[in-house]
Parts: sequence; structure tokens; C-alpha cells
Amino acid sequence: MMFYHLVAELVLTRVQFLFSFDAAEELKDSISNKNHELVLVRGMNLVDEIWGDARPEPPKEPTRVHDIKYAGIDVPSKLSFIRSHLTENGCDAVVISMLDEVAWLLNMRGSDVPHSPVFYSYLIVEVSTATLFVDSNKVSEDVLEHLEKAGVKLKPYEAIVSEVERLAEKGAKLWLDSSSVNAAIITAFKSSCDKHMKKKGKAGEKVEKEAYSDEPTGVENGALNAVYNVSPVTLAKSVKNEAEIEGMKNSHLRDAAALAEFWCWLEDEVCKSVPLTEVQVAEKLLEFRKKQDGFIETSFDTISGYGANGAVIHYRPTPEDCSSVGSDNLFLLDSGAQYIDGTTDITRTVHFGEPSPRQKECFTRVLQGHIALDQAVFPERTPGFVLDVLARSSLWKIGLDYRHGTGHGVGAALNVHEGPQSISYRYGNLTALQKGMIVSNEPGYYEDNSFGIRIENLLLIKELNLANSFGGISYLGFERLTFVPIQSKLIDVSLLSPSEINWVNDYHEEVWDKVSPLLSGDTRDWLWKNTRPILDVTHRYSHAQDIA
Repeated sequence: MMFYHLVAELVLTRVQFLFSFDAAEELKDSISNKNHELVLVRGMNLVDEIWGDARPEPPKEPTRVHDIKYAGIDVPSKLSFIRSHLTENGCDAVVISMLDEVAWLLNMRGSDVPHSPVFYSYLIVEVSTATLFVDSNKVSEDVLEHLEKAGVKLKPYEAIVSEVERLAEKGAKLWLDSSSVNAAIITAFKSSCDKHMKKKGKAGEKVEKEAYSDEPTGVENGALNAVYNVSPVTLAKSVKNEAEIEGMKNSHLRDAAALAEFWCWLEDEVCKSVPLTEVQVAEKLLEFRKKQDGFIETSFDTISGYGANGAVIHYRPTPEDCSSVGSDNLFLLDSGAQYIDGTTDITRTVHFGEPSPRQKECFTRVLQGHIALDQAVFPERTPGFVLDVLARSSLWKIGLDYRHGTGHGVGAALNVHEGPQSISYRYGNLTALQKGMIVSNEPGYYEDNSFGIRIENLLLIKELNLANSFGGISYLGFERLTFVPIQSKLIDVSLLSPSEINWVNDYHEEVWDKVSPLLSGDTRDWLWKNTRPILDVTHRYSHAQDIA
């Protein structure tokens, strides 16, 4: 019992700053169900005491301004939008702690987190002021000038709690997203509110007694001084403006050129039986991407899985423990990049030899799900989980499925995974898909100890111009952002409908039209070969009728 209680104290100390308030409350409830209590250790951090001098220094890389030609909307306009939400909700200030939300709102980027162009910070937006809490050493003269023009003040990163306490003492009402704001901030605010109201209550009680008033005075709980709601930045950031959309389209074309060069190289190397590990393949892909204008870094650790490793959904090869890529099995490559103007995420599955009938059938059914979602038409206010069945139905027909979501939101030159939108079998997310959002389309199938298949493109949600508008509402669909060939040899054409064959041919024609101008030599020849029509639909069905 004593040991468990000590561990509980240790956990809560870290939870205060590293876990959201909601997560901390869930942890407290789970422990209380076991008749234990989570106790806050004040004045020290037990983990830091154990770590001592061995604790790494926090990152000190400089921040940068995200140019308005990529951001599309200036900072004062974004702050004005947030302040209008504060006024509508009767709040005096909002605490923003999600790093991508701070970066988006201030048109800034950083490199404190691998694969994500964000920086450690907090932001408090009040009705007339805004304060960024960040290490000042990360702020160059250019960034400082950028912030001053927008009316944003700087304070030390560590000052966030004391600032929240100051707002509580003023009686300010805060907008807090308890799903993202850490437990330390919300706990400090509630505690300071309670202290402030107790003082106010005692003062009021004294006045009342002197006035011989018999009306009772209550002490207001700190929870009443806050609006607990989703951050007003979350949805605004997920709906891309025209400049962000343009940047995403441009970066995806450059990324497609890099991938064409990569696949051309890899196919040639494997055909020549050159020994290559999964790690070496991922490193070579990085080399090709680095040659593209505006490349910054990868958007996540590349998933490079050959054979059975491809069946591990979040597989990460290491030099000490990885396979060689050959021509006897499927190879799954899930990768992405951060560019100055956009973020990419793409998965392709290929076979450099002869795929088995089983592999071709599974691949084709995954492709059918990909096509079905790509072609979806749906009314506005539709949540993503409604569309998830489209990506799975072809697999379900033969008793197969996959254990991950079908689509996640993607940031514009920001995090490769962002909310609130998603396409998933998890029906708890009721966020409506909206025009301007970007989502992935990535159905798959994974046969344990054998092979893995996934086909992923990114999609932009757009409004469709249809013949009807039932209920007077808009109808939405998707526009593809990703343009890299889907390997034709893995497709069992006999399983495809005429419209699905047309989709493959039309997609490959679009890939050729958009990407070939960026290529030359062997890579351009490779792209031509891999974007040829898989079958002339008219010929196929007229021939079938002749036989009949």
C-alpha cells in the first residue's frame, strides 16, 4: 500500500504538466476505484530529482515566420476571430496549449518536435492583448518584429502558471480546453479562483455583518470561472484557406516527383539483386526528397516494411533489426514530408516479382475500398465515421478487415495528424466533414506473418455542384492531392467494375499529366510505363458480349 501511494504521488507530479486535465482526472478516477488516492506533490518534481543533471537541455532551435503567402491570413485577423468567440461566450481570455494551434494562430513555425514544425510554447489571448510564453532565445529579430506588429507580447515559457493565477485573481473568466490544456494550468486556475472567492466572500461577509444584513454569502467554485470547451482554434485550423490549399497542392506535386525518382531507382536496384535493407531504402527516399524545393524534414518516421514486417501496422525498421527488400513478397512504404508550403503523407504497396493470386485479390479489394471512399458524395454536416464503411465493404464481402482508422486530418505545413476530423469505425467522433478540410484515404489489409497492404492518398474536401440540393443543403466530395502510380501488376482486373477500371485509368492519366513535366530521363520513362491504362473497358465488355 505504501509503495503504491508513493508511485501515485510520482505519477501525478508528471501528470500535472505532461497530461491534459481530462487525462489526469481519468487517472485519478481509475486509481480511486482501487481505493487509492492520487496526491499532488508540491514544491518539487520527483522525476526531475531522480533525473538530476542527466536531464537533457530543452531544444533551443530558433522559430521562424510562416510567410503570409503560405499562411493566407494574417495574425491580427486570426486573433480578431478568436476574440469574437471570446465575446460570444462571455470569456475574458483563452489559454491555447496545443503547439500546432499556437503555430497556426501566430503564423510561426519551429523545430522542437521531430517531424512537426512546432515549438514549445503557450499562448493566452485576451480581449485586447495576447501573450506568447516561449524561450526568448528562440525568437529572432524578424520573429519579434512579426509578433510586435500583431500586438503579441512575450513572456518566459515558465511564466504560464503564474499568469493564469494572475487572471484568476482578477476574476477573469477563461476558455479552457480540458482535453488539451494540461492539469497544472487548470488546477492552478481553479485553486486561485477558489482562494480569490474565499477572500472576496470573507470581505463581503464582514460588510454584511456591519450592515446587519442576513443574506447568506457563498464562495464560488473555481470551475464556474471557466468555460470548458474545445479550443476555438481547432476547427478554424482544420478548414484550410486558399493559400494553404495551394501550398498543399504544390508540395504534393514536388513530393510526387521525388517518389517517382525513388520508385524508379528502387525497382532497378531490386531487379539487379542489389542488397538493400528496409532502413537503407528509407534513407534513400529521404535523399530524393531533400532535393525538392522547400523540403524541411520527414513528417513522421518512414514505415518501410517488407513481407511479414509490412503486416505490422506501425512498423519501424532499425539498422539492428530489419529485413532486406527483395522480389519474393510485398513491400509496404508509408512516408511523408514537411515542406515550407505543405505536408504530405502517402502509402504505396508494391511487388517486384510475381504476386500470388491471394495477394492480388487482397490488394484489389483494398483498392476498391480506396476508390469507393475517393468517389464518395455526401451531405454537409456528415461526420467521418459515416463514410468508413465505404472503405471496408469490399473486404467485408470475403470476411476481411483492418484494425485502424481509414482517414485522419492533415495540417497545412503543420502536424501530419490533426483533428478534429477523421474517418473511422470509431463512431464517437461526431465532427462534421467540412469544405476545406484535408483527410487521408488509407484502407489496408494485414495478413499476420505474411504481408501487409495499404493504399493512401490525401484528399481535400470540396463542395460539389449537383443537379439537386435536397433540403437546401450543400453536398460534398473529395479532390485528390496525391499523385503517385498504384502498381498495376497487383490489380486483379476481373474483380473491378467498369467504373472502377475507369477510376484507375483516369487517376493514372492525371498522375502523368501533373507529374511528368517535373521529370526527365529514366524517371519520366518509368512514370509513363506505370501510368498506362490497365484495360480498355469498352473492348473488354464488347468482347464479353460477343462470347455470350
